[in-house]
Amino acid sequence: MQLSHSQEAFLALVRSGLWETSVKLDYLAPINYSALVSIAEVQRVVGLVAAGLELSDLKVPKTIRLSIVGKALQIEQRNVLMGEFTAEIVERLREVELRPLLVKGQGVGQCYARPQWRASGDIDFFFSKEEYPKAVLFFLRLKGAKVVQNARYTKSFGVVVNSWFIEIHGTLRNGLSTKMDREIDKVQMDLFHGGRVRSWINEHTRVLLPGVNEDVFLVFVHFVRHFYKERVYIRQLCDWCRLLWSFRSEIDIELLELRLKCSGLVTEWKVFSSFVVDYLGMPIDSMPLYDSQFKAKSFKIMEIILEGNTSSKIKDTWHKMKVFPFNTLKFLPGIFFNLNWLKVKELLCHAS
Repeated sequence: MQLSHSQEAFLALVRSGLWETSVKLDYLAPINYSALVSIAEVQRVVGLVAAGLELSDLKVPKTIRLSIVGKALQIEQRNVLMGEFTAEIVERLREVELRPLLVKGQGVGQCYARPQWRASGDIDFFFSKEEYPKAVLFFLRLKGAKVVQNARYTKSFGVVVNSWFIEIHGTLRNGLSTKMDREIDKVQMDLFHGGRVRSWINEHTRVLLPGVNEDVFLVFVHFVRHFYKERVYIRQLCDWCRLLWSFRSEIDIELLELRLKCSGLVTEWKVFSSFVVDYLGMPIDSMPLYDSQFKAKSFKIMEIILEGNTSSKIKDTWHKMKVFPFNTLKFLPGIFFNLNWLKVKELLCHAS
């Protein structure tokens, strides 16, 4: 795959916005700016591209520049409203003695130089297995709540409240493999029974987040699940980079390596590490377990991400098998049927 000028400019602007560094791109002219904006929207990094344009030498047509800045300001406004709503819900949960962790987007977003320009998605609350049933009842009783998702094995309950999609988790299992889900269960124990949490002051409300070492692992396994079963976006990898960089002095590398080995994900970590160093400008000295021998595979990751899913699930999985042949084969039941031995065992126990 040969990168077009628009794709090269896109990656350069993402790097610039991600790390707040100036960039010279006049050598890439002419650039198809409409294509560049389209890529940024698909990859959910319009805010980073807008920040990168501020730091570049590109002479962008006025209409394009106004469009990108306008979209970034819309993202900022949505984040302000989401923060207010999240603070309100956390306070109401505490009133009934429920203690959620905010996971994924909003918490990780605070690691960015411009948190409000990170495109927001859903609001994800994570509860202990003991509190999860009570949390589901709490959200069911909210005025106007509309249930849109309820999964037993992954204990994932989705509800729309005041136009906000909230996902309530009783576990963060992803169903790809038994080894992975068991390690995720151990991390959950460390969070809720080991007290490994940190916090974020949002609208004068103290919101609990996973501890740094737990968050680094959970963010990683989340986008690995997306990579194998759905689609991974540049934004998810930018989240991972900013989290790792922001807490680079606090990461327990031995613990991280142990968790990756127990999950069977060491190769995935090293390949994606190579990708973010090569294409997103992640500083090597802040990237744990970086291995330069995976550069060829990181190029294949770049192709998969920019090309997106193919029209065929089998063809799409075949592309991923070229990067991770053994694990893709091992994960096939989880990829196609959302099954692993732990899930089968629990279903059999429940049936009996």
